[in-house]
Amino acid sequence: MTAPIARRRFLGYVLAAPILVTAADLATGDPAAAGDLTELLDLNDIMTAAALPTSGLITVEINPDGTVSFALPRAEVGQGITTSSAMLIAEELAVPLSRVRVTLADARPELLFNQLTGASNTTIATYTPIRVAAAVARRRILAAAATEFGTTVDDLQLKAGVITDTTGRSADISEFAGKAASPRTLSVPVELHSRESFTVIGRPHSRIDALDAVTGRKKFAMDLDVAGAKPAMICRPPTINGKVGSVTNRAEVLAMPGVTDVVTVSTGVAVRAGTFGQCIDAVRALRIVWRPGTVDGKSDDSVLRELAAAELPLGPRPPTRTVEGRFTFHFRSNSALEPNCAIADVRPGRAEIWASLKSPIVARQSIAACLGLPPGAVTVHVTEGGGSFGRKLFFDAALEAAEVSQRIGKPVKLMWHRADDSRQGRTHPMATSRVRIAYAGNLVLGYEQRHTSVTTDLGHGLGELFTAMAARLPIGDAAFAQTFFQFSHTSPYRFGIHSRLLSETGKGFNTGSMRNVYSPDTTCARELVIDQLAARMGKDPYRFRHDFLLDDRSRAVLCKVAEAGQWGRPMPAGTAQGIAFHAEYKAVSATLMEIDCRPETVNRPIRDGVGGPRITKAVSAVDVGLTVNPRGLEAQMMGGISDGIALALTSSLHLRDGHFLEASWDNYFYTRQWNTPPDLRIIIMPSTSGQPAGAGELGVAAAMAAAACAYARATGTMPTVFPINHGTLSFTPKPTIPPIPASPTDGVRRA
Repeated sequence: MTAPIARRRFLGYVLAAPILVTAADLATGDPAAAGDLTELLDLNDIMTAAALPTSGLITVEINPDGTVSFALPRAEVGQGITTSSAMLIAEELAVPLSRVRVTLADARPELLFNQLTGASNTTIATYTPIRVAAAVARRRILAAAATEFGTTVDDLQLKAGVITDTTGRSADISEFAGKAASPRTLSVPVELHSRESFTVIGRPHSRIDALDAVTGRKKFAMDLDVAGAKPAMICRPPTINGKVGSVTNRAEVLAMPGVTDVVTVSTGVAVRAGTFGQCIDAVRALRIVWRPGTVDGKSDDSVLRELAAAELPLGPRPPTRTVEGRFTFHFRSNSALEPNCAIADVRPGRAEIWASLKSPIVARQSIAACLGLPPGAVTVHVTEGGGSFGRKLFFDAALEAAEVSQRIGKPVKLMWHRADDSRQGRTHPMATSRVRIAYAGNLVLGYEQRHTSVTTDLGHGLGELFTAMAARLPIGDAAFAQTFFQFSHTSPYRFGIHSRLLSETGKGFNTGSMRNVYSPDTTCARELVIDQLAARMGKDPYRFRHDFLLDDRSRAVLCKVAEAGQWGRPMPAGTAQGIAFHAEYKAVSATLMEIDCRPETVNRPIRDGVGGPRITKAVSAVDVGLTVNPRGLEAQMMGGISDGIALALTSSLHLRDGHFLEASWDNYFYTRQWNTPPDLRIIIMPSTSGQPAGAGELGVAAAMAAAACAYARATGTMPTVFPINHGTLSFTPKPTIPPIPASPTDGVRRA
């Protein structure tokens, strides 16, 4: 059987339309296209296989003005997929990148399993369908031009959107957009360009929306001008998931300047006003009697006790020597840079929603159910988002906006306050991870890991209602968690018998993935214990990993960061290097970091910030197979390093009496400029693979682990609590919107 990566011949379709519209058919022809289900290895394979049957519904259109339109069935939230998708089209259609117009598709229920943005799957799942659709368009355009010129397709050349024959006669593709169209659907075999002939794919390109982004012309949800939509915000409970008991001053707040509506909804009390400033004033003025939330009275310590009780035991202790470690990972906020927001216009018999959504099909279905409308009466427009990495898999803002709009009978622009997302929004769950490695001499005989976590909400399912509902059932949620856990992890080392188990407990928190689901924590725990094992065996941490990694590709990225980062160079006392490896979704990465833990660095004064140890150098090498846009990949890896530093050193939420203390970026200490390494290098490894691998989540785990390993070597103490500064941060929570009452349990939020 021909290997899937070598396949270039496909069957596509010309769809019946007045202009040229083309699509791909990947379910016929070479049986290797769909893959052998018995060889599924990871979550990405599962998602790609699930999307395959509807890939033929992804279409490319050539417009009369010569531009090319493509509605991407994924969410652009800053990761650069509109640019990489445009590059695929430009490559196969031989048009300038500037002529490709990529928008985001509305929720399309017919795209079953094919409109979920997650698990680093977008480029993998759409790489071939987009290229095939563009190649069909190229073939049809050339055929129409050959008829017009009275020649054959073989005598034509298409370059930069211009068709030229052997006599020098030329015409732009715009002249054939209508002539290449078909009144009926046609089956068209095509051959994709070979990798050796690529002129766009694999070359670094700046984002197609970069200029609009830096000049303020790029449109996000709150920038849209929807007739009659006024700002709205929600006064939320003092504890997580609390409910409204009663509102004691509704009339008083309704009379405030600009306020048009005050209404109780399922998550709090909504206020609609002329400006967001007026909304904030009104929310702060509300006096509400609150009912208990789902985790009232809980704190970091009580949750840790629950995790300890839920931990699955390791196997019987082997008769050989072992090295062990137990690690705690605190709650982390999944707040995106853009506040959670949505626009809704709900009228009798219909609804229209605008929001950045990574699971728009299930959002549409859920909103319809909430409003009591048939799904066909709800239109969901997907807007570009300002960050996500898991947050926008959940559509809570869109659901709230729809509920508010229906209750008041008016369109709304609903936005969460920054404090809302820290305290009531999605968090990466608190977890513990226990690792034991058995060894004898220079042989590793077995690896065991028991990861125990607050339940991760996977209620978005695979992006549609059936799996979303299944993921919320008492048994279904555990099955989904185990699927995500087992199929997103690899065993990259020759460590004998592996045993890796997940246990989850506690469902009262609003959790979700954050630049990954489980891997940053489990990888950090594993790599720290590997350093301890290397020390026991008297081996260098880099050399130990090199000797035990399973394949040359993995060793290559490790060798590259060791070489580029000058592993083993002399360093002053209190500073050190750390190195770590991570593999996921058929991609591999290694990171080397240098840390400064000297007192003068740790205790350096920072206004309104937190100092602590500083990462001074970070070198990351990645092999993601075929890289569509190296510049975009480099940016993703840079972001992953900042995420990893934050998770290792400074970034966490503190839970007290059923609420989180942090309320915004001022006291939620994500990596700041003063903690960013001044020496940062990303190395993209050359690859002969013909297919891309997962990249979006890849860099975080290795970065977090490398920072932790560097800290251990610099201080001589293996860290066991993350972030490392969690127990040392001290601040007074600032008044927010509205302020937390002196005693959250008294049920009243005061002005």
